[in-house]
Amino acid sequence: MLGGPGPTSVVVDEGAIARPFWIKFRSDSVLALYSPFVLCLASGDLNSNAFLHFVSQDVHFLKAFALAYELAEDCADDDDDKSGIRDLRKRVVQRLKSHDTLVREWGFELPDEKVSSDATVKYTDFLLAAASGRVQGENVPGKIATPFERTKVAAYILGAIAPCMRLYSSISREIQAVLVPADNSHIYKKWVDSYSSETFEEFALQVEDMVDKLSISLTGEELKVIEKLYYQAIKLEVEFFATQPISLQTIVPLARVLDPAERRLTIFCDFDLTCTAFDSSAILAEIAIITAPKANSDGSETQLARMSSADLRSTWGVLSTQYTEEFEQCIESIMDSRKVENFNYEGLKKALEQVAEFEKRANTRVVNSGVLKGLHLEDIKRAGQRLILQEGCRGFFQKIVKNDTLKTLVHVLSYSWCGDLIRSAFSSGDLDELKVHANELTYEESVTTGDIVMKVESPMEKLQDFNDILNECNSSGKHLTVYIGGSVGDLLCLLQADIGIVIGSSSSLRRLGDHFGVSFVPLFSGLVKKQRELVKDGSCNWKGLSGILYTVSSWAEIHAFILGSVCHPEIYRSVTRVEKKNYSDARYSQITQTVSLFNSLIKCIHVQLFFNIFFFIVVSDFEVSNLSINHDKDFSGNFVGSRVRDHLSIFVLIFLSVSKF
Repeated sequence: MLGGPGPTSVVVDEGAIARPFWIKFRSDSVLALYSPFVLCLASGDLNSNAFLHFVSQDVHFLKAFALAYELAEDCADDDDDKSGIRDLRKRVVQRLKSHDTLVREWGFELPDEKVSSDATVKYTDFLLAAASGRVQGENVPGKIATPFERTKVAAYILGAIAPCMRLYSSISREIQAVLVPADNSHIYKKWVDSYSSETFEEFALQVEDMVDKLSISLTGEELKVIEKLYYQAIKLEVEFFATQPISLQTIVPLARVLDPAERRLTIFCDFDLTCTAFDSSAILAEIAIITAPKANSDGSETQLARMSSADLRSTWGVLSTQYTEEFEQCIESIMDSRKVENFNYEGLKKALEQVAEFEKRANTRVVNSGVLKGLHLEDIKRAGQRLILQEGCRGFFQKIVKNDTLKTLVHVLSYSWCGDLIRSAFSSGDLDELKVHANELTYEESVTTGDIVMKVESPMEKLQDFNDILNECNSSGKHLTVYIGGSVGDLLCLLQADIGIVIGSSSSLRRLGDHFGVSFVPLFSGLVKKQRELVKDGSCNWKGLSGILYTVSSWAEIHAFILGSVCHPEIYRSVTRVEKKNYSDARYSQITQTVSLFNSLIKCIHVQLFFNIFFFIVVSDFEVSNLSINHDKDFSGNFVGSRVRDHLSIFVLIFLSVSKF
């Protein structure tokens, strides 16, 4: 495929820093949105106790905010700044005073005791440290004396608060978008309405504006300090959401709820404009133009005659323009047919035969033009190693292939003319394990001849490779397939996979899919629906050829869906099942008695307090490796029943002793 646009940029106000920081670190915040807790909250299935634990933490946040604003006001030098910060503090204090009333308006009653969670303490300690001028890497004197030093600390304080406000606004608005406006049956709708309101958005903007104003006179190094504080606050907020205790089975993150013993995860991915910002054909053309003509050290020409740089650029321009025009004509020709009402896979497959013929004609023109003649293999590999992939792409695959537990297979299916370029692009990130299926340039003594060994030219050939790979994989067990792509050539594979994820903004793919009844659903919205199905039916089946494709705007969403955050709160889940096949009858009986007693105790006392004490006792004695967690059915596996029972007995004695008081 020839040419292609790169990613779009976001324009922000000159001189502002808060909004650019949010844009820069937004990919990290996606981990909070796709956390099991937020997904359950959005679906309306979150246990009310889990929700109450969550909102009870607001008190600790609000108290920390109020104190931080008080210190910031004291540090501000300008009267207008002081007034603005004072207004922010008043709003926080008012929210703190009305917190219990507000929660009652949402339909809930908070417990009298509001214990801070570890994640809450981490954030509030971090914020108050910044408010006291104790910033890592900063030489702030014990007594902040000069007006400039005081203003700097005020900016640091606001910089540590702003991402918290922005994250809550962003998450609540994402949830609001998946709710039916007229449906008031959603149990947490009032909470969503409160944080997605214009009033709260105005509050978040007011904090961001104050960050911008306080940072105007700061140096570049001091602005970097605010950026680090902002990023640290984002990470702590993500951890806060990721560690919220829930008692529900969830569908995220996919890699953790999938049992490798039952179904192995296999990921297929396109390359051009899915992994990259630019089409690889344009990169190959640029290599040819830059390196032409190339002479040997003795002044003689290389083995293969080549066009001059100017001729190559001109020829490439003609080929690229012709490709673009004919591709649009091909799509329009398909769109002239009658639009279907229901998903029609066979009709789409038939229509894509026109695209296949077009792609083959375009490739033949490229070979005949000679633009790919005389490229050195080392130049191609060097370009591949320096190729910039989409943000988050490389990191996602690195974590996937290095996870020995998942044993995930990854296959790259691409129209690219040069598999060597793709392999080199991934080799720079230690991703040699990725299997690349693409066309290949031919060489004579490491110099391209201009010919291409065509292996993957059309949507049908991509689909054939997809099916062949899957058939081979299925011989060793069942697989759950995920296909990630963003072009018309990916449509059939996207639909055939159990989960098809569309990344990017290809209008041709959307138009063609819509014409044949394909539904494009934002991934978060689709996961909320799947979570409801799981709670209602007790199962959630991902199935190919459903006619539904899930859309994302970044690799961060794919990462959050499949891998999630490292702070997943497995230890908060209740014990529900132990696999008998792993134990003798005597040991199984012993363990099940332990589990039964354990679940009975959970019903008797506050869940969080129980888990905190019990797991402190158990984990302090057992290595983490002795705890095997089944992410689909909670705990199972290698509990040493007798030892756990001994510790549980100790805890029961403690509990009975305490209960007397």
